[in-house]
Amino acid sequence: MRLKLFHAPRMAEAMAQVRAELGDDAVILSSRRVGGGVEVTAALEPEEPLLILPPTPAASSAALAPPLAPPADLARHNLPESLVTRLLGGELETRLAETIAFDPLPLGERPVLLVGPPGAGKTLSCAKLAARLVLEGKPPLVITTDGQRAGATEQLAAFTRVMNLPLAVAPGPGTLGKALTHAAPGQPVLIDTGGCDPFDPMAAEMLLAFARVAKPVLLLVMPAGLDPAEAGDMARAFAAMGARHLLPTRLDMARRLGGVLAAAHAGGLALTEAGTGADVAQGLTPITPGWLAARLRGGPHLKAQAA
Repeated sequence: MRLKLFHAPRMAEAMAQVRAELGDDAVILSSRRVGGGVEVTAALEPEEPLLILPPTPAASSAALAPPLAPPADLARHNLPESLVTRLLGGELETRLAETIAFDPLPLGERPVLLVGPPGAGKTLSCAKLAARLVLEGKPPLVITTDGQRAGATEQLAAFTRVMNLPLAVAPGPGTLGKALTHAAPGQPVLIDTGGCDPFDPMAAEMLLAFARVAKPVLLLVMPAGLDPAEAGDMARAFAAMGARHLLPTRLDMARRLGGVLAAAHAGGLALTEAGTGADVAQGLTPITPGWLAARLRGGPHLKAQAA
């Protein structure tokens, strides 16, 4: 593995350096703020040369034995091999709790900035979180930074009107800072964002500009059903920008959860809640090791039920 540190005044410039030197296959392992800017640790797996060995008559049967295969209920989810290895050898619920972080979503402590790729379900998830807070008697300040996608503001405005909540539109970091001043002391703040390609330096820099203003909890919203390798790479990229929590969507329809587990494990993200339907008032389900173990065992048509 080729490992290298990159330093730059801003994240966008550091990511551009990574791609220029290591290419698009580079994996972001970590990032942190240092004096004068940011430090990014990136790695590139070298291509393994093909090695052909002659048959060895003295090879033992143990050496020729295939690796331990996962049970059928895990194999069907297309989990990465490294993750399967960690989940074998014990009670699945216990192994999940030891391998992946689970954490309630910290609503109200800091603004929650919902980030993720285009079409992940950020706007609907924002509406669901707003509805929960309204029902709990804690009406939030709702802000959208998505001023480019057609109909984006109108979609969220339709939800906030039903809940009798104002909606602030802040298409830039400066206007976001002004919108945040309207939050009352202790009032929860939810910030919806446009879809972001985390591998695009300009898009990443814009998202980081919003984060610098809001000083938020970065909540990564990703749809279930993604290729596990792609999901893992994307989760690492958003984690490098500060995401620490994962809210997977479409868990009511997903037949295979390899992408969800790969994202949480590869990005070091805590699973919080699952999007389990289009019902704004009841469309989120807390993710626990027991609930997730039941989903992994239950086959493609298991309905999402709270643990």
